[in-house]
Amino acid sequence: MARNEGQRERLGYYDVGRTPFFALQADRRFSYCLAVPPDYNETGKTYSLVVLVPGTERSASPYRDAFIAFAAEHDCIVLAPLFAANMASANDLSSYKFIRHGGINYDEILFAMIDEVAGKYRLNSRDFLLYGFSGGGHFAHRMFLLHPRRLRAVSIGAPGLVTRIDPARRWWTGTADLPEKFGLTLDIEAMRHVPVQMVIGDKDTETWEITLDETSEWWAEGANDAGVTRLDRIAALKKNFEDHGIAVQLDYVPGAAHVGVAMFPAVRAFMGDVLGGKRTR
Repeated sequence: MARNEGQRERLGYYDVGRTPFFALQADRRFSYCLAVPPDYNETGKTYSLVVLVPGTERSASPYRDAFIAFAAEHDCIVLAPLFAANMASANDLSSYKFIRHGGINYDEILFAMIDEVAGKYRLNSRDFLLYGFSGGGHFAHRMFLLHPRRLRAVSIGAPGLVTRIDPARRWWTGTADLPEKFGLTLDIEAMRHVPVQMVIGDKDTETWEITLDETSEWWAEGANDAGVTRLDRIAALKKNFEDHGIAVQLDYVPGAAHVGVAMFPAVRAFMGDVLGGKRTR
């Protein structure tokens, strides 16, 4: 790839296009990869940011790869974080899904990644578009509950365990203790101004991974109350948001089970509308 005239001189060959994984300088336990438009330049243009969070399998680079053409078409930079397994403890697969666990604040880790990228590229880092599927869908809708003013749009893909707005239940099934747990208050008014997509395959009916009992590390009161399948639970989450005046676009992908790549066309269409000004909430 030839260097473009408008690029910063300090950008190298591997800083544009499909980048390698970069260790986060603020905490090198974590890393991320990017998709940067091949014609990236510094001539008066500021790029939007899209963040893609995969599920338990941590397939960050395939998610990024699926949005390379999208990044070029929409003048945006795509960031895919890698929140490795075994981070909070041995056999830890899920701590990132709940935002803070085991002394790790995954929301702040993501913000540090964004700050690092903004120090290198012409990036609008004030707000960003966020998509997550499965475990990433856990992460995405909980980030929406905690940090709506940082989000330009959010796409929530097939989460298995959902957090509903509920002042009678504690985190993670409800929102009663946000000030105690996060030092934050629920900002429903800000949430009402964020475009929200929920997306799921209409054959996403497996329950083995999402049915908890009291022996589970992640057990909480009401853990299974949103329904049996992911289809039930995303519908319950949609209703909960809409009951609080938050508009939701729910897209069903025909014939798809719990397969992240099947969601990408619907997510790209939604995000393209947001970036093109067709969706403001």
